[in-house]
Amino acid sequence: MKRYAIAISVVLFLVSLLFHPRQLIAAPYYEGKVINIIVGYGPGGGYDRIARLVAKHLPKHIPGKPTILVQNMPGADSMIAANYLYNIAKPDGLTIGAFNRGLVFAQLLKADGCKFDLRKYAWIGSAAIESTVLVLRTDLPYKTIEDVAKSKTTIVLGNTGPADSSGQFPLFMKEFLGYNFKFVTYPSGADIMLAIERKEVDGRGVTYSSVKPFIDRGIVQPLVRGRVVEAGIEKLPMDEELAKGVREKTLMAMRSAPDKVGRPYVAPPKTPDATMRILWDAFAKVAKDPALQEDAKKNKLAVDYVPAKEVQKVLQYIFNQPPEIVSEFGKYIKF
Repeated sequence: MKRYAIAISVVLFLVSLLFHPRQLIAAPYYEGKVINIIVGYGPGGGYDRIARLVAKHLPKHIPGKPTILVQNMPGADSMIAANYLYNIAKPDGLTIGAFNRGLVFAQLLKADGCKFDLRKYAWIGSAAIESTVLVLRTDLPYKTIEDVAKSKTTIVLGNTGPADSSGQFPLFMKEFLGYNFKFVTYPSGADIMLAIERKEVDGRGVTYSSVKPFIDRGIVQPLVRGRVVEAGIEKLPMDEELAKGVREKTLMAMRSAPDKVGRPYVAPPKTPDATMRILWDAFAKVAKDPALQEDAKKNKLAVDYVPAKEVQKVLQYIFNQPPEIVSEFGKYIKF
């Protein structure tokens, strides 16, 4: 009888495996959950557009296929979003964020309102490498950067604030090359492009991928680039090449460093390693996803995953600059 009882128990156990397998296997962490991507700018700009593209394709690369929502949190050139991710968001992998890569300079220069340490975020990586270009309206008489250099008329450029790394690009040309630029601040990159189309401003410093649709439409043209290059702008002069002094070249190179970070993504500090491994793997896979790349091509966007370790190298380069260089740099970058 004892043998029969054992046999029956084994049979019942095997049957339970057939009909209730999920009770014996832990469900993926992200199953049935929602991931919020906090974007530090309003809708329509480059950070927002790439975030929405990533949100569309990322779920299939995360075990459990969570829902992913994009939440815009503009303000202080994305510093509000950065502070939220650092101080308020829970480190549970359900909130990640994208903010201005230029915030590295806000921290470097101890800007007011900077309540985060970029080195302590749980870095996911970047969704792109971004080249910075200066674009001007095609109806203006400036066809080369030499024309800009000779201009006696003030050229009005839009930016999104002092931490705007693309806006800092022409600022350095104004300071080091003597170009006749004036700057006007707007809430987002989309607002600047609308102002350009309305002829309220003449142009802007901007990432090439963000502005390419407007270049293709003949609204603006690129005249000069930073040191990070992409296909299509290889022949443009580089800002460092226009500078004469070693100091100016060094500061321009330092300004360009975050361009390698492109579109940074982080999770709050102390997010568990196990959760971060899921996110690292998912971002690496989604960047190679043919469906995402097809969507990116249609929208004239470039998506290319930069691992967290590469991002951290850029941060280390900037934060390890000697005090005298940081002091000089701070004369031109204000927050």
